[in-house]
Amino acid sequence: MSHVSDLIEKDIEAYLHSHQHKSLLRFITCGSVDDGKSTLIGRLLYDSKMIFEDQMAALESDSKKVGTQGGEIDFALLVDGLAAEREQGITIDVAYRFFSTDKRKFIVADTPGHEQYTRNMVTGASGAELAVILIDARKGVLTQTRRHSFIVSLLGIRNVVLAVNKMDLVGFSKETFDKIVADYRTFANRIGLADIVAIPISGLRGDNIAQPSTSMPWYTGPALMAHLETVEIEDRLQHAPFRFPVQWVNRPNLDFRGFAGTIVSGSIGSGDKIRALPSGRESRVTRIVTMDGDLPRAVAGQSVTLTLADEIDVSRGDVLAGTESPPEVADQFETTVIWMADEPLMPGRPYWLKIGTRTATATLAEPKHKINVNTMEKLPAATLALNEIGVCNLALDRAIAFDPYASNRDTGGFILIDRFTNATVAAGLIHVALRKAQNIHWQALDVNKAARAALKGQKPCVLWFTGLSGSGKTAIANLVEKRLLSFGRHTYLLDGDNVRHGLNQDLDFTETGRVENIRRMAQVASLMVDAGLIVLVPFISPFRAERQLARGLFEPGEFFEIHVDAPLAVAEARDPKGLYRKARRGELKNFTGIDSPYEAPEKPEITLDTTRNTVTESADRIVEALRKAGILAGSH
Repeated sequence: MSHVSDLIEKDIEAYLHSHQHKSLLRFITCGSVDDGKSTLIGRLLYDSKMIFEDQMAALESDSKKVGTQGGEIDFALLVDGLAAEREQGITIDVAYRFFSTDKRKFIVADTPGHEQYTRNMVTGASGAELAVILIDARKGVLTQTRRHSFIVSLLGIRNVVLAVNKMDLVGFSKETFDKIVADYRTFANRIGLADIVAIPISGLRGDNIAQPSTSMPWYTGPALMAHLETVEIEDRLQHAPFRFPVQWVNRPNLDFRGFAGTIVSGSIGSGDKIRALPSGRESRVTRIVTMDGDLPRAVAGQSVTLTLADEIDVSRGDVLAGTESPPEVADQFETTVIWMADEPLMPGRPYWLKIGTRTATATLAEPKHKINVNTMEKLPAATLALNEIGVCNLALDRAIAFDPYASNRDTGGFILIDRFTNATVAAGLIHVALRKAQNIHWQALDVNKAARAALKGQKPCVLWFTGLSGSGKTAIANLVEKRLLSFGRHTYLLDGDNVRHGLNQDLDFTETGRVENIRRMAQVASLMVDAGLIVLVPFISPFRAERQLARGLFEPGEFFEIHVDAPLAVAEARDPKGLYRKARRGELKNFTGIDSPYEAPEKPEITLDTTRNTVTESADRIVEALRKAGILAGSH
């Protein structure tokens, strides 16, 4: 909705022209719960004459039914659209509102104050240029105030309005306001927030919102609306180096091949030289194509299709950049991670990483430290829990083009996604590429897997046995190996207990330790398959994510997931090592099936029911499956 202007009646074309050319400010409201963020935005909409008559009537009716102001107008209801929010009187989701004045257009994100919804605040802040941080004048600076301010600083928002709200409830006290501002500035200086404008307000009464307050004559600064209309926002994107993440390769016919996407920074002109990354190939732009015709030049924010003079290999996820200042390319980084999932970070577990239009598989190392948002102290951490912020090294399965987040949000910011639930579990910021990533390269070798396998006269593969302790994995794997050796096959059995005496003796049985245990074994099995062997891996491997990581290390047809299925009661009754009895007595922690979960395979290559089949029958099934797959061609 647009601000009601006299020009609408007098000269509609002049009005539309002026409205089209107004600058746009994106800002967020954030702070602790019940600091009055939704009420403030409602008041801004009301004072800007942004509410239609029917909306006003509905607001008055809702205020009497579910409002929190004793029947008076509850401006928060203009923003708190979810039924759960209205019932609880809080903001849960991020609510976006557009409004405008004669001087500027605005998009405001009302972000939740509760700690459990910090992930929503990160979402709202990711595209903002200014943050309005509210503080309840009765409560002062709280932990969530510091957390949101720290996130604002991390995400590169440099323009901050400190709105000390509910001044009417502290008698419009200048002393209270000055103390809160002094406390906040002390904290803000430690996190790098310097451009702070402090304004005492009452969102409910409208003091210092659209007009200066007569109740606080001691305040001589601008009202909030006046500041939002006039604050200068540096247009860094327009002047930054050219970056164009490729969204889609447009090939409607044999005569046209273009690369579609949105310019995230800088500008590009027809004839300009570009570099495609990570490949490093160069070419020149021949056309800048849009629905409305070709452009001589395009700038940040525009969605275009670029055609190039040369047929270089470019695909979705690649970045086209200017040759004078291209981004870096690496596959290992130091990052800051804001963890947003109920389940904690699992170092070594694979996640999807989404940066720009590129998706890659990422693993995080154990955090270097996490950050206490109250003291900014760096604390040791083995993992990150919900809403915790830490610094972690991150490794990808492929090299990507990137900029440090401080230089470019779009090519330096990423999210992490759970590979099974598709839930976003974290937001992250790239600091630098790790030096070891620049020094380590794949070495070309003359003898490859095919040559090694040919020497042994076999097709290499891995047989990955998974199931509860006591299900029969090792017994079956042991008999299968004997059969394979009798056929003259070259094998190796990686037993779970045996490797913990050596290679993995430093790992415990916590969930994190078990994830790393499987990661290492998958890598070892991959090397052995590369050596031309048939590898048998009888591991409980309770988590699907790690088994999927293992599968991803092998070529199609090389990985056989074998689910050795036995109900918990049956496995516990067998209990060949006495482990279940120890777990029941509390002597073994994190034991699969007792106090740690087992995630059964969804689509294994082979399922063995060991309550119905003997070890011999199970081994026969595996051998027959390998024969059908061509692994044992020529064996009798």
